[in-house]
Amino acid sequence: MDDALIASGDLPLARKSILPGTGFFLPDDVEDDLEDKQAEAALEGAEAAVVADADADGLACVALIRETYDDVQVLPEPPTDEDEGDDVAMDVDADELDGAGGSAPLGDDIDPLEAPEPTPHRVALLPASPHNVEEALQRVATYGDPDIDVFVCDLCPDRYEYVEAELEALLEVAGRVSWYDHHQWGEDVAEAVEAAGVDLVVGDSDTECTADVALRSLGDDFPERFETLAAVTRDHDLWLREDPRSDDLADYAYWTGAAEYVEVVREYGADLPAWVADFLEERRVEKQALIDRAVARGELREVGPYTVGITYGRCSQNEVAEAMREQGADASVVVKPAGSASIRGTDAFDKCHEVAGRVNGGGHPKAAGCKPDIYDDMLDFAHHWTSRGAITKRVILEAFEAVIEAEQVEQTD
Repeated sequence: MDDALIASGDLPLARKSILPGTGFFLPDDVEDDLEDKQAEAALEGAEAAVVADADADGLACVALIRETYDDVQVLPEPPTDEDEGDDVAMDVDADELDGAGGSAPLGDDIDPLEAPEPTPHRVALLPASPHNVEEALQRVATYGDPDIDVFVCDLCPDRYEYVEAELEALLEVAGRVSWYDHHQWGEDVAEAVEAAGVDLVVGDSDTECTADVALRSLGDDFPERFETLAAVTRDHDLWLREDPRSDDLADYAYWTGAAEYVEVVREYGADLPAWVADFLEERRVEKQALIDRAVARGELREVGPYTVGITYGRCSQNEVAEAMREQGADASVVVKPAGSASIRGTDAFDKCHEVAGRVNGGGHPKAAGCKPDIYDDMLDFAHHWTSRGAITKRVILEAFEAVIEAEQVEQTD
């Protein structure tokens, strides 16, 4: 296949808005082979490994853990005038990662095949998603040194059997396994993970992000910038939006590589340097254009006593959800070109995780993700792109109806 057919970096925005990024078309076996090699390289000689969601919350945990282990710090070189105009982020689709498990949203430019960090770290980073956390656990079990310390951050398995075999293999190798999170855990899943021998700490998803959990669990006397980093990360992850720096952190994690983000926030905390601010300003021009297109094609549906806004597009889903809330939506759905969807709630509707749970997903009461199991072949995806997610929208709206109906039955009992 001609590479130009799947390279979306140079597409006009009208087309980029409705098609997935290049990484969507990468065969699973190719991706798995590359990720195996990268994990092996990252884990060679490492004292600890962090399997973390590659958003600002998960990566803040990596920064805290590296600081705890006094890991080597390698800051990226600020771009020079000669770098202006370069494509600073690879166009690899990762919107499917905002799916089962309800992880915080990721950007379409995150590279799931990012090369290993050039300098060996005492604390290896293995970015993961709710969809492939078991694969990351298995890679640490396979390539990690005996008695390696392992941390799993900002990830929640929907069922214990999804990670059971891999976690068992990991526990045979690791010296310790700690799991920090703040998502909505099923009681049976949490009990099984703890019974397996994992130190599990789950924070209150209404008041803490995972960086908060890691900060208090690691117990070290961290410099003040790390306490501030956790607080500002929480501001965005819980969608409080009281600190303008939180959008900067989220966008920077969204657009840059995980390795770079970790080292920059270790050095600067939540107060990012000027060259990062310049980078964000440039990228936000396109970000806003994609948001505007998604908002423009949105519509409001009445589902029981609630108004649900629903749209389609490759975009930053939180801002789109906020725009639909301002239009009167009690809850919002953003269907993505890769087949996943983000569900965002408000004070009026706080059952997003229940809706997502009915369509192969999960998450928080006011922020969840899913990827309905309705795509059998590429023809289904072709229809998905040309119909702007019509079937996915219908399936998710039916899930809303089912949750609302159950709510009404419960209220009458």
